[in-house]
Amino acid sequence: MTDREFADIVGRTKAVVLSAVGKHLDSRHYHAIDDVVQETYLRAYKNLSKNGFRQDSSIGTWLYTIARNESIRMNMRMGREEKKSKKAAEDMKNVAATGDLPDFEIEHLHDTIAMLPEKYREVLELVARGFSIEEIAGKLGMRRGTVKSRTSRGKEMLKKMMQEVTQ
Repeated sequence: MTDREFADIVGRTKAVVLSAVGKHLDSRHYHAIDDVVQETYLRAYKNLSKNGFRQDSSIGTWLYTIARNESIRMNMRMGREEKKSKKAAEDMKNVAATGDLPDFEIEHLHDTIAMLPEKYREVLELVARGFSIEEIAGKLGMRRGTVKSRTSRGKEMLKKMMQEVTQ
């Protein structure tokens, strides 16, 4: 299959795929529409490259099914993430209320860090693993000052997130 042939398929089936995603993706997850559509076409391309399309139905029907399944997978994935975030928020609230850090699980701290913008998250994850400022700068290819400022700003964001949960 050539790129041009696949581009033609995408052009002809875009409305069908978006329709399937719109019907099967929970509205609270609409921010992930692009990801679901991309994964749909990625799976389709892989199958078409291996002659995996049996032509039992039209290509549009086949892609609709893939898009529906990808939407359902995304709903499940996002649901799991929501549960993790709620659990982390509850744990942060308990920590803030009692000051009892030992009961706070490191896993939930990592879940909270995962909610930060990427540029702060990647630095704080390395800090949490015990890397020094110099090691982080070398690993990420940035200046020490940038690592320090992102660490500071990331910690401030985490602090605000914890304060919002306790209010």
